[in-house]
Amino acid sequence: MINAINHFASKYAIYLKKTLNLVKKSTFYIVGRHAVTEALKNPNRQVVRVFLTEDSKKKIHKENQHVNLLKNVSVFYKSKKELDKYCAREDILHQGLVAEIEHLEEISLKSYISENSDRNNINLVALDEVTDPRNIGSIIRSATSFNIDGIIVKERSYPSESKLLYKSASGCTELIKIFQVSNINTTLKYLKSKNFWVSGFDTESKKDFTNHDWMGNNVLLFGSEGYGLSHQIKKNSDFLFRININKNVESLNISNSASVVFHHLNFIKEKS
Repeated sequence: MINAINHFASKYAIYLKKTLNLVKKSTFYIVGRHAVTEALKNPNRQVVRVFLTEDSKKKIHKENQHVNLLKNVSVFYKSKKELDKYCAREDILHQGLVAEIEHLEEISLKSYISENSDRNNINLVALDEVTDPRNIGSIIRSATSFNIDGIIVKERSYPSESKLLYKSASGCTELIKIFQVSNINTTLKYLKSKNFWVSGFDTESKKDFTNHDWMGNNVLLFGSEGYGLSHQIKKNSDFLFRININKNVESLNISNSASVVFHHLNFIKEKS
């Protein structure tokens, strides 16, 4: 009986080791000049292989003359037509660059809040059921451009291996903290307990967001492309704001709306 248990334990240990190795080595592909170049620059990103044209190699060396980004990476030279197969399912251009990469190590939101407990000007973004990779990528790009501190996404809704997302983000996935959480509502309650103000953006609100002072730590909430913020999310918000636009225009795309808000908050932070 003991021998049988030991045999089972040994088999299970081998299985577990193999499983963990598979998880560790899980990779995916990204395409595009900015997406691939920024991944190569990021010391925390493991780039397994790069596929590129001869012209792309020359451009990389020309734009990064003080460092050889391809030094420690397996490089394979391909024709443009050979690289096209990596974009066969998506309507995107590879620009002569494709990379196979590993996921970044996940960042703990609670650890980040704990490490920055002395700050009183943190601006985070939370996405409620936003699923379109192009929109998420554009939001990541805008958030990085206007110095947002981090983006909170729901694990099940975040297309973490989407070429469209990485292409739309234009390399900014390497430059901003992205916190994956299991439940947005639970996360909002936690952040409120840590003295964050939660502000949702809703077309039905009467309050113009530019009239708010935006002091302290803030969470900026944006809802799904089709339905906006959920009822429960609204209940967990301290404020609901609108973005005033031309009355003849029904609404802005979510990524455009987010950019307007990010720019305004960055302007306020730079003035203070």
